[in-house]
Amino acid sequence: MGLILCKWLVAAWYTLHPFYVSVTEIRHDAAQRELEISCRIFSDDLERALKAQYKTNFDIIHPADRKAVDAMITDYLNKHLHITVDGKPVTLHYLGYQIEEEAAWCFLDVKGINTVKKVHVSTDILYAQHPEQINMLHVIVKDERKSDKLDNPEREADFQF
Repeated sequence: MGLILCKWLVAAWYTLHPFYVSVTEIRHDAAQRELEISCRIFSDDLERALKAQYKTNFDIIHPADRKAVDAMITDYLNKHLHITVDGKPVTLHYLGYQIEEEAAWCFLDVKGINTVKKVHVSTDILYAQHPEQINMLHVIVKDERKSDKLDNPEREADFQF
């Protein structure tokens, strides 16, 4: 009886107090001389943020106009995710997104990055929608992985290699 009650309480807590988290991974591919960036965002949260910002209605999982959704995601990420490599801001190139279970995986890259010694990330993905938002960051350079956790309103993280 106690185990069932405990499982019910945990399930009820998550229902009453959902968690809001995104994960951004930045990987330097030295052979291709590029940064490969992926952002994992809960698809329902991303859809609500886009609808609020762009005053439109759509289904992110089965969009009637995929190009319009891609344009909104591109614009949203360009406004809410900024990366600097070795003191120089880089321009993110949006590649697309895919839905996997409850998450939207958004893919970006930056070409022409020969070496990486320092990465600065500024992000406020979903901060306007969720005061409890957490953004996890992972940066991988030469198989060395460094991570940071940003709790809303924290926006800045630095990674030294």
